[in-house]
Amino acid sequence: SNNYGPYQFPEKLIPLIIVRLLAGEPLPVYGDGRNVRDWLYVGDHCAGIDLVLREASPGTTYNIGGGTELENIELVRRLCAIADEEFALDAALRSRFPRCPAASAKPCISLLTYVKDRAGHDRRYAIDSSKIERELGYAARTELSSGLRQTFRWYLANEAWWRR
Repeated sequence: SNNYGPYQFPEKLIPLIIVRLLAGEPLPVYGDGRNVRDWLYVGDHCAGIDLVLREASPGTTYNIGGGTELENIELVRRLCAIADEEFALDAALRSRFPRCPAASAKPCISLLTYVKDRAGHDRRYAIDSSKIERELGYAARTELSSGLRQTFRWYLANEAWWRR
């Protein structure tokens, strides 16, 4: 699974898209954007690790997944929609990030740019987390829409951290 959430360096897809949205820079999407990934909010991953440490038999291994597979292009669309909504609700964002299309009431998806896919780039990757679900009752609790909005807001609130 791909983890996402606070403190993820901006070279990874979700923070990269957020930071570029705010700067009004092109949003690079590999190939046709149809690459599929499973997404797991970092807090849910930590909860899964904690569960394994407390409940699992020593030496047992588990895959911890988010159970949310999504094409990269759809993920970018969702982040753009979140930015559009957040800017519409908060005038302060418009002055803080004037280059973001949403600061001028334009759709952020206008920044979408398709780039050449990397050689050997996996079309899909995800994991089978049924063992931890079955044996330990694990389930990710953070829905993708909520986790993306929380992550977007974290990057807004922690500009000094990601600008470094």
